[in-house]
Order: sequence, then C-alpha cells, then structure tokens
Amino acid sequence: MTTELLPNFFAGRWQTGTGAGIPLFDPVLGTELVRVSIAGVDLAEGFAFAREQGGQALRAMTYAQRAAMLGKIVEVLQAHRDEYYAISTANSGTTTRDSGVDIDGGIYTLGYFAKQGAALGEAKCLLDGQRIRMAKDPAYQTQHIQVPTEGVALFINAFNFPSWGLWEKAAPALLAGVPVIVKPATATAWLTQRMVKDVVDAGVVPAGALSVICGSSAGLMDQLQPFDVVSFTGSAETGRIIRSHPAVSERSVRCNIEADSINSALLAPHATEGSEAFNLLVTEVVREMTQKSGQKCTAIRRIFVPRAVYDAAAAAIAAKLCKTSVGNPRNESVRMGALVSSEQKAAVLAGLAQLKTEADVLFDGNTAALVDAADTSACVAPVLLGHRQPEQAQVLHSVEVFGPVATLMPYDSTEQALAMIRRGEGSLVCSVYSEDPAFTAQVSLQLAAWHGRVHAISPDVAALHSGHGNVMPMSLHGGPGRAGGGEELGGLRALNFYHRRAAIQGSSQALDLLAAQGVTLPL
Repeated sequence: MTTELLPNFFAGRWQTGTGAGIPLFDPVLGTELVRVSIAGVDLAEGFAFAREQGGQALRAMTYAQRAAMLGKIVEVLQAHRDEYYAISTANSGTTTRDSGVDIDGGIYTLGYFAKQGAALGEAKCLLDGQRIRMAKDPAYQTQHIQVPTEGVALFINAFNFPSWGLWEKAAPALLAGVPVIVKPATATAWLTQRMVKDVVDAGVVPAGALSVICGSSAGLMDQLQPFDVVSFTGSAETGRIIRSHPAVSERSVRCNIEADSINSALLAPHATEGSEAFNLLVTEVVREMTQKSGQKCTAIRRIFVPRAVYDAAAAAIAAKLCKTSVGNPRNESVRMGALVSSEQKAAVLAGLAQLKTEADVLFDGNTAALVDAADTSACVAPVLLGHRQPEQAQVLHSVEVFGPVATLMPYDSTEQALAMIRRGEGSLVCSVYSEDPAFTAQVSLQLAAWHGRVHAISPDVAALHSGHGNVMPMSLHGGPGRAGGGEELGGLRALNFYHRRAAIQGSSQALDLLAAQGVTLPL
C-alpha cells in the first residue's frame, strides 16, 4: 500500500510533486508514514508569487495588523494541538513532554511576537535612533529608518524542531512584512507541512505570505534575488555551502546561519559536593542530555567542574541518568524516546566512537533494555563520558555528537576552564552554576564574546530559570564562530534581519511627516 504524498503549498496553491517521493518513517516502529516530493514544482513561479503577491499584501498592513495576524495563527495552531502531538510522536519519536518543547514552544513564540508587535501600532516603518542635525541651521537633518525588505525569506530548517524551528523564524519575518518560504528537513517535514496547511486553510494569512515545500533542497538557493534573505539551521558543512553560493557571494543575499555548537556548563570553583550550585548543575546536565534525546543545538556537550568534585559529579549524574527509561514514547513509563531516524542513530554512534578514542565511559544507559522498542529502532540511551586531563584532549573539544552524549571534564583554575571552553571556537550557550553573584558577573563577561547566550543559574533563580537549552524569544539565539555567526530572536531585535536601513536627509518638515508613519523600536 502506497503512503500519502504530502502536497506542497507553493505559488498560492497546493501542488503534489511527481514521482515516488521520499519516505518518512516512524523512528521507533520503522513503519513508513508519508512521502514528500518537490519534483515537477516550478520553483521560479513560487518564489515570484511570494515575492510579489505575498510581499505586497504584507507590506500594505501595519505592524499592529500583522501582529493581529500572528495572534490568529496562534488560535489556529492551538485548535489542532492534539493532532500535532500525534504527528510528533509518530514522526520524531518524542515523548509527550518533549513534543511540547517543540509544539508549544513554537506557539508561545508566535504569541510573544504578536504581543510585542501590537505595541508598534499603526506604523509602516521603524525609526532608527534620533534625528541628527547636518548643518548649522536645524532645518536640515538626517533620520535613519528601517523598512521591510522587498523580497522573500527562505528558511532551510533542521530536523529536530519542525514546529519551533518554523515559527521562531516566521513570527518576526511575518511581523516585519516579509513573506516566508519554509523548506523543513525531510526526516520530520510532516509536522511543519501540517501546521502550514492548517494556517493556510484557515485563511488567516494573505496569499503568498506563507509557503511550504518538502523534499529536496536542490535549486532553492538559485531562486534567491538580492533583496531576499535566507536563514539556515543545520550542519556547519551545509552552512559553508550556503555562504559560498552565488546568491550570497555575488547577489549579496542576506544570510543567517546557525550551525554546530559544542556548548558548555561551568560549575563555579567554590562549589562543593552536595551544594546548591552542584545539585543545580547535575539536574540541568541530566535534563539537557535526555530532553529530545539530546537532539538540541543548545544541549550541553561539555561539563566543566572543579577537580575536587569530578568523581562526585560523575556519580551524581549517573545516578539520575540510570532512572531514565528509553524506548517507545507511546508507553507512559518511557522518559526518553528515539532519535529522529536510523541515519541519525548511525551518526550518533559513529560520533560516540570518536569521542571514546579519548574519553572514558562513566555511564552507559545502552546496557539496559529498551521499553517496547526493538534494538533496530532509532533509540540510543544516554552516555556520560569523562576525561581527567581534558587539556590534552582534541576530539572532545571539536566533535559534536548530536544526541544524548556529554563529557565531564575537571579543571584546576577558572582561567584553565575558560581556555578549554573557548576551544569550542564559539557556541550558542554556556551555563554557569554558582552561589556567588560576583563570580557569575565576572565570568559572564569573560564568556560573552564566545557565546550568543550565557545562562547563569544560582539558588535564587532555581525555580524561575528557563533552562540551559530552552531558547526564549526575548533572548538572543545564535552564536559566534563555529556556531555560525548568526542572530535570531532577542525580542524585537529579530526584526532587524528582515528590514533594510536607510538614512533620509531632508527638511524638518519632511522628516516630521515621515516620523508620523513610523515608530521607534523599543529594545
């Protein structure tokens, strides 16, 4: 029996690709779910339709009107949450709790930008700073403004967050007035396609404002023109291909890259076994290793602790990890589901073998039986590695295993710990665990140049903090160096990527009339 071939919404209509398509599987049961294809779809037509029809319709709206549109999208998605959870379990192999990180996280991000955008009111442009006098007579001044770019936003997304990965990009793009074309990672494209289908069918966005194409990415970059933008989340290798594409290198298409990231957790040097900071680190490490089976670009990969508590930290983390049941997420006793595919399982096991060439195994959950899942499933249990002389390691500081794997490393001084953290060559996030605010403030300054986000956890925020790996819409997401050098979210800062800045030089009278159509961006 042939499975359904999911249609693409492109050029303002539903189009089913030709040919057999690419199958999507249940990573636990191994059963085929649906197929995707863009074969035979006219890419040039779809990009032109979004650029012309979708872009014009969105730019004709005010920020407040586009914010209201985001609010309507939220209502549509909330009405179909149960169906999204079912798709996530089947196609991503995640538990209900982990599916919520993706599904509800995406809906929350949309709601956040709907609220923030409403505050911008009926403006059509953003005023960037104050006017500056350009002559002795104040009648001649300059005002910088930002206006929506007159192109499309192409999103090439990763497999681990088919919901949140769409909406964290689409929310600021649509609020800015830029039409979206999303190409989700093939392995988990079903959820993205279904969400777009529900929004389109509800009629809450203009024609051409939101499109989805599932399958091969061949030819997509070729369609980009100078005023388009592209945002990519995935491997550093693919990021390099995008940066070297003529669309970027010759046509100056603006691009945002979020790539590999060997994120760190740092326990303060004064922490002792059983202290509040120690316990907070242990809890967070276990959560980051197991949530979504470690398939998060922000997950903790390296754990730095004072040498005096290395053995105690290893024992405490292992004691919590051994309670993590792994297997079929449909079984209520399971706490950690599968990786998204057999290909991802092979990649994780290959990466783990690389790390083992330098590290010792401190805990291996794969010795326990899976719950309601065969060994042929894409399930991999948590593995904690360790290295007592991490300064001598090479692979541990350069290879990211995108799964439930982390490495514990002792340090002898704060300077040594910071030097090893920097060997990650730029990361999305580093978390700091300390009971001393002075230490937290100082080390955060030292970490900031190497990370997009520093997540400081102390006893007074233990019940409040959002989590090392959870990306919140009001904070920056992205990182320097190896992490791709990109920036997303950060509140209304996210609008900058989708706007073009210009300096308007003229008379005070003209600038007064211009200002009446704009609003100063509150940051």
